[in-house]
Amino acid sequence: MSFDSGYDDHYEAYESYFDPMKTDRQARRKRKPKVKHQPKKSHEQIVEAIADTQGLEGGFETTYVPGLFEEGWLLSALRSFYDQALITDVLARVRGGKEANVYRCAAHPTTGVTLVAAKVYRPRMFRNLRNDKLYREGRQILRVEGGAVKENDRRTMRALDQGSAYGSELAHTSWLMHEYRALETLYMAGAAVPRPIAVSENAILMGYAGDGSLAAPALSDVALDVDEARSLYDEVVRNLHIMLRHRIIHGDLSAYNILYWDDRVTIIDFPQVVDIGSNRQAANILHRDVVRVCEYFSEQGVDCDGDVLFERLWRRYKATSSREDAADASRAEIDEE
Repeated sequence: MSFDSGYDDHYEAYESYFDPMKTDRQARRKRKPKVKHQPKKSHEQIVEAIADTQGLEGGFETTYVPGLFEEGWLLSALRSFYDQALITDVLARVRGGKEANVYRCAAHPTTGVTLVAAKVYRPRMFRNLRNDKLYREGRQILRVEGGAVKENDRRTMRALDQGSAYGSELAHTSWLMHEYRALETLYMAGAAVPRPIAVSENAILMGYAGDGSLAAPALSDVALDVDEARSLYDEVVRNLHIMLRHRIIHGDLSAYNILYWDDRVTIIDFPQVVDIGSNRQAANILHRDVVRVCEYFSEQGVDCDGDVLFERLWRRYKATSSREDAADASRAEIDEE
């Protein structure tokens, strides 16, 4: 070993031993770079940022001109439907709400229809979801890619309990997926609901009620003659039976969530559905739905009583769901053995 090499080795050892940055905590603190404070962005700045980064990118230009507050998130939410050749254009906004907006879209020829409806949930920073604790009881947390969150997934369950950004987003996605699954189940069972076509993290694509210039109005905006009202009342009751046969309670059913077009009704808005057997408030929720429906049809001249209809439905389907739950529990015990 040369003198120079040995000197260098010893020097580095002594330098390391006496280096204040390695032995003096105060010296390290003085050298630590200061974090520059970034002022919190205003609501308007957030909106502009979303619009700038999303915008009309990739050729997805729409006839409907979105407002500044919705441009970025609207196109982002619908892009997957455009990329999958399900829609070719967004034509108009036909229904607005605190949680979501509904848009009339031009359907791609491969869908077999001319028009479809896209229900787009607002981004978490803009939406105002109702207090959904009442409806969450007994419901699984659903993921958009399929499947439910397992109860032993501690990390995810902790995020949900703490309301973190990830947990809040997952809860929102679950809310949307419960609506999509309810539509799938009920449509296949022959219920008067929109045909579910596709789902993304923030939107549902479904069948459209209306024409190219007018969306189907809600029953609350329609006055019926008595004969037609009786016929439509019977149709709504038929749908209540279908829902309950599949253990589904709408949770927010009224004339505001029943569309009317070409002498037919279409029941919409299912994110808050509850299971008749697993939610302790199921009876109260069903009673509220039935009473609201009967109030509207009574005003149209139909002889109906919400309390009587509720008792008939509850006695029949609660007993059925209880037997199903007991059978499921029995099978689970056998499997464990």
